[in-house]
Amino acid sequence: MSTSKTIAWDKIVGANGVVTDKKILSAFSSDGSFIEGEQPRALVKPRKSEEVQGIILLANQKGVALVPRSSTGPRFRGDTVPCAPDSVIVDLSGMDEILRMDVRNKVAMIQPGVTFGVLQDACAKAGLRVPVPLLPRSTKSVMGSYLEREPHTIPKYHWDMSDPICCLEMVFGTGDLFRTGSAAGPGTLEQQWAAGQAQKTPMGPSQTDFMKIMQGSQGTMGIATWATIKLEVLPKAQKGFFVTAKRLEDLVDFTYRIQRAKLPDECLILNHVAFASIMGSDIKERDKLAKALPEWILFYALAGYDHFPQERIEYCMQDIAEIAKACHVQPVEQIAGIPARKVLGLLSRPSEEPYWKIRHRGGCQDVFFLNTLDRAHEFVKGFKAECARHAFPEGDGGIYIQPIQQGRNVHIEFDLMYNPQDPAAVERMKNLYQSVSSNMSALGGFFSRPYGLWSDLAYRKCPDTVRALGKVKDILDPNRIMNPGKLCFGKGA
Repeated sequence: MSTSKTIAWDKIVGANGVVTDKKILSAFSSDGSFIEGEQPRALVKPRKSEEVQGIILLANQKGVALVPRSSTGPRFRGDTVPCAPDSVIVDLSGMDEILRMDVRNKVAMIQPGVTFGVLQDACAKAGLRVPVPLLPRSTKSVMGSYLEREPHTIPKYHWDMSDPICCLEMVFGTGDLFRTGSAAGPGTLEQQWAAGQAQKTPMGPSQTDFMKIMQGSQGTMGIATWATIKLEVLPKAQKGFFVTAKRLEDLVDFTYRIQRAKLPDECLILNHVAFASIMGSDIKERDKLAKALPEWILFYALAGYDHFPQERIEYCMQDIAEIAKACHVQPVEQIAGIPARKVLGLLSRPSEEPYWKIRHRGGCQDVFFLNTLDRAHEFVKGFKAECARHAFPEGDGGIYIQPIQQGRNVHIEFDLMYNPQDPAAVERMKNLYQSVSSNMSALGGFFSRPYGLWSDLAYRKCPDTVRALGKVKDILDPNRIMNPGKLCFGKGA
């Protein structure tokens, strides 16, 4: 087997598209997670789909593992840390073009390197917007986020787990280029555009749904080279509100009811630590604000669009006032001196630097999974019990609950903030992270994005899924070159 160091990658991407400097490459053997990987032998930077295809075909010939990545650092999941020796990082961040913006059909075609800030600015000029996760990193790839099914903050626009991705162009581990959904044809993309098509139907060709095979695969099936993203109308007017409570349970019925009626756009729940971590510029301000805040904060926003925007906000306010009265809660426009309009402004953009989760302690380990809102308080209780058992400071434990799929279920996230420069703190965090993860799994948390140790927690319950995925892997990546060691594909596979 050839080592990646002796392979002429420059014939595909050019001399400037290959990095072999060991000092640079050493940074890729780890990230903000506890996953310890192998140092790659090279990094290649393709600029177009044909180069990605050439890289995969050559890697198959030489037996070299490939690890795709589209976002730049800092990184926290371990999904792009190589598990196999002599791996090659396929850096897609340079493929950063917005290939097409279709205003009429509200869809954008983008490459993997396009970030949320760039796409949001382009959409705003066209009177549109892209649903954004909760304050993503400024370097976060839109495609990377959506392929990993990160939840965004507007659940009424989240119909299916694949939203808002529509169609994909991808290169499988075999080197075959493939397009999903309506992008598959008939005709070329240009011919489809001339006929008024917009590559917005995700399922297909025929009755297959290869996009969902690629989504959540952590680069183990192939590399996506562009995606069409469903956009929404940019509001002409918006108004934000808070509803606070001492107990999470007191917010459940209200949240369900306003989601069922599809009244708000943005809608999410934070505990006082997570809210203060977002709003505080330093640790003193964070801790002071956290003490002044209620335990739980529901934030929601109402929006008016092209026609009668203020009137829409007014009738939504009236409807929500009736729901709030029935649920014994009170919407307000300010808490602890912070106006809701300030929060609303933050939610449409990436996080300011430094990234909010590492702004105060320098490091953060997240534990997140899916369940239903009515059970969220059970997981919070279990989380707090584990933190107390490990003597973890309550003031460093953020909690974020995001309704998804129009409120049918929720993303539950615990943000464990710590000092990564303190060896004792790192060791304590390793133990706490494992303990919280195992406890949440035992309570019924569904780890739909199984990074690192979560892989065993998720897949040991579903041996039939492991067998099925193995068969799919054998078809799409028979030489097992795509990001080996991730998901249920064991190290060295």
